[in-house]
Amino acid sequence: MRSLRIPSRTKVVAAAAAMAVAAGLVSAIGTAPAGAAPSCPGAAPARLVGSIPGAALEGLTVDASGRLYTTDLISGRVFRLSRLGAPAVPIARVPDGGAGALAWTPDGTLLVGYGADPRVIAGDVLRHASIGRLDVGTRAFRPWVSGLSAANGMDVSARGNVYATNDFGNLIGRVAPGGSVNAAWGSLPSANGAVLGRDDNWLYVSRTFVNPGVSRISTTNPRTVQSLLSVGAASTPDGLTLDSRDRPIVPFNATGEIVRISSPGRLCVLASGLPTSSVVSYGRGTQGFSAGRLFRAGFDGRIYEIPGGFDRGATAAFPAR
Repeated sequence: MRSLRIPSRTKVVAAAAAMAVAAGLVSAIGTAPAGAAPSCPGAAPARLVGSIPGAALEGLTVDASGRLYTTDLISGRVFRLSRLGAPAVPIARVPDGGAGALAWTPDGTLLVGYGADPRVIAGDVLRHASIGRLDVGTRAFRPWVSGLSAANGMDVSARGNVYATNDFGNLIGRVAPGGSVNAAWGSLPSANGAVLGRDDNWLYVSRTFVNPGVSRISTTNPRTVQSLLSVGAASTPDGLTLDSRDRPIVPFNATGEIVRISSPGRLCVLASGLPTSSVVSYGRGTQGFSAGRLFRAGFDGRIYEIPGGFDRGATAAFPAR
């Protein structure tokens, strides 16, 4: 996802793209220009439900009680909103760089990726990024593993394997439940965001700067990569999620659209007019940011509900959901 304020990041996009090279077995399935996509049935204007002035929001998830969590690249803080419209309360701060992706472990611990700062323009060279463990009850944060090239996107399987992506590099890391880090588990240029399908057989990622679009990667053989969508370079797909039918929901950071991929190469627009959108997630639980409701966070520090994305069976990513 992101590591600097927007003007600074756009100046280094070209350099980052030059560092990313092709890797793995890629099966291109379709190309669809976002500007030509129709509106999805039921598409409606987004509704503002939260704001953190001065923040550049990167990670987004919801717990079983319907409380929303998000991260700030600028301050490195993790925020919690207890209900729609509630003030954002900082509950933790990462020890190094900006705070990135969020993901739940099988035991309910919130993982926080960090190290999101100007070092990411080195791609996979430094491997400076880390993941920490946050107890959302006590607010106790402790570093867990390091040695990743980034943690811009992150998800956890039912077995406790953690997947982490880097939009300014090629490497996709995997961390075993015991903390063993394989920083080069997979390779896909500019992979961004990360969400596992419901059987954990596929890891879905956006491709932000290099060959922009959306892919899914086999978790049993990461050399098997399928492209589900290719779009124009100006779209910059960012942190995605899945609906109840494992259809990717993707924010287009530059063009301000939230889209749904209905089948390979085919998409429709759920909402528009939301530039700098960095990540989307469904809610969870029966109250607050509840299951079935789709939410967006962005570098503008704002959180919106996307009514057109409502899906009663969809929920925020968590292991064995």
